[in-house]
Amino acid sequence: MMPAGFGRLWSAQTISSLGDGVTHAALPLIALSLTRDPMALAVVTAAGTLPWLLFGVLGGALVDRWDRRRTMWITDAARAVLLAIPVAAAMLDVLSIPLLAAVAFLLGLGGLFFDTAATAYLPELLGRDSALLERANARLRAAQTATSGFAGPPVGSALLALGRAVPLLADAVSFAVSALLVRSLPATPRPVPRARDSLLRQARAGASYVFRDRLLLGLALRPAIGNIAFTAVGTVLALFAHDRLGINTYGFGLLLTAEATGGLLGAAIASFLGRRLGTGAALTCTAAVEGLAILGLAAAPNPYVAGLALAVCGAAMGATMVLVPSLRQAIVPAHLMGRVASTSRMLAMCAAPLGAFAGGWLASAYDVRTPLYAAAGLLLTMTAVTATMTGNRRVEDALREAATADRENLVLQD
Repeated sequence: MMPAGFGRLWSAQTISSLGDGVTHAALPLIALSLTRDPMALAVVTAAGTLPWLLFGVLGGALVDRWDRRRTMWITDAARAVLLAIPVAAAMLDVLSIPLLAAVAFLLGLGGLFFDTAATAYLPELLGRDSALLERANARLRAAQTATSGFAGPPVGSALLALGRAVPLLADAVSFAVSALLVRSLPATPRPVPRARDSLLRQARAGASYVFRDRLLLGLALRPAIGNIAFTAVGTVLALFAHDRLGINTYGFGLLLTAEATGGLLGAAIASFLGRRLGTGAALTCTAAVEGLAILGLAAAPNPYVAGLALAVCGAAMGATMVLVPSLRQAIVPAHLMGRVASTSRMLAMCAAPLGAFAGGWLASAYDVRTPLYAAAGLLLTMTAVTATMTGNRRVEDALREAATADRENLVLQD
């Protein structure tokens, strides 16, 4: 049974995800209203991921030093205040691509601290119980998909029709409510780093732990390679939908909703896939489906086929984003959780700017469909690369080792 605190954490992340979904749909459309240059659009997309490149590993080391609950609510409060800047700029009609890029960067920096702290907080709240972790991540992922992907995009598109400031203001309110809820969560014990260890040494320890472990490295490479592909697609998706599929502003929100609908299904069946195929085989299967779905999107002759392709891709992504964090949280020692999570996320997020600029360049140099075909090829290649690193036998061995280590720690504490 889930502890009472999980309900508040779920509510906080659900409300915040709804605001994120509004911004996710509105921000590229706001940028598109300011410029038609694919490279300028790529700058806005890439800016939100740059904090992971610059501060990812150090951010994880800081989270392992700080109180994780406090880190989450302060970060959300700060992001609520930050969004007041573009809201005011939109109302004064001085919004610009550089300002949008700066705001995206700072929101990404806040996301670095919040997401890392939340990832480290959850296994402590649930006592590192692998079954509870999988169930909790499935609920969190389903809620995130339903709000940020399913409800948020059409709401964001509709709010944008009322003015550029409206969707950004809605996201600011969601951050503020989330901060209040997170502040009420119970405190959990956390390992205290040794005083003589410098921040840089602790950061290196977390990074080396990931790179030395073949399973953790495979789990990290999967989203890293995938993010190059998905960001390349995301950079030109609004332009692709408008120019090739004839989709209007509201229709673009519905297109994103199709992906979210698939994501809900994927999150719901993730545990079933893990039990039936084994976690490693399930991850290989979802990787292959993602590549084939993007290939279908690139070749889509109309919005209906495009929506179906995005729904299939969303289902594969939804299952992956339940299985991967649950496995990582079950096998990584508590005192390294923040650093391992941030290192893994950093690899994924650092790949995103490459995908954004590659997508913009391919669309400018060739055709708006070209980034989609390139992304599909990369995803299918990634399936073959990571399959042996995250196989069923390797997963089972890691879970047994983690369970043994937890039992030994309990004996030492007694």
